Amino acid sequence: MMAAPTVFSSSSSSSSASRWTYDVFLNFKGEDTRNNLTSDLNAALVSKGIRTFMDSDSENLEIGEQIPEGLENVIKESMFAIIIFSENYANSKWCLEELALIMETHGQKVFPVFLEKLDPSKVEGWRSGKYFEQHETRFGREVVERLGSALIQAAQASGFRLKDFGNQKRVD
Repeated sequence: MMAAPTVFSSSSSSSSASRWTYDVFLNFKGEDTRNNLTSDLNAALVSKGIRTFMDSDSENLEIGEQIPEGLENVIKESMFAIIIFSENYANSKWCLEELALIMETHGQKVFPVFLEKLDPSKVEGWRSGKYFEQHETRFGREVVERLGSALIQAAQASGFRLKDFGNQKRVD
C-alpha cells in the first residue's frame, strides 16, 4: 500500500496513513470549473505528488440514478475534500450528493473554495433558493433536507474566497 505523500503525512502510524487511497477529492460543478480552475488545481496538486481524484463520470449520470458505489468509496478513501462552490453548483443534485457523502465521512478534512461573488452566507442561502425547490419537487423533502444540511456544514467550514480566479481572501 502507498503511504500518504510527505506533504500531508503526520507522525501517526503507517496503519492510519494506509486508510487513504487519495489525498484530495475534488468536488465541483463541471460545466462551471472543469476546464479552468479545477483542472489547473488538479494539475498543480498532482505535480507535487499529491494523489487526487477528479470525477468526470457523475456529469453523465441520468436524473434519478444513484451515485456509483465506487465513487462513494473514493470519497470515503480521500483524506481531504476540496469543495469548489461556483454560481451554479446547487443546480447539480450530483454535486450536492457528493457533498453530503463528504460531510458524512468522518475523519476527512473539508476545505471550501468560494468563487467570484460567493461567500458562505450566499451558499447557505441556496437552501431556500430555486434549485432546492426544484430538487424537492423531483426527489422529495427528506433528500433535500439531507443535501441542505451538508451544504450548511460545508459553507461554515473555514476556506477561501476567490474573486475572478485570481485574488484570494480567507473566510472563517
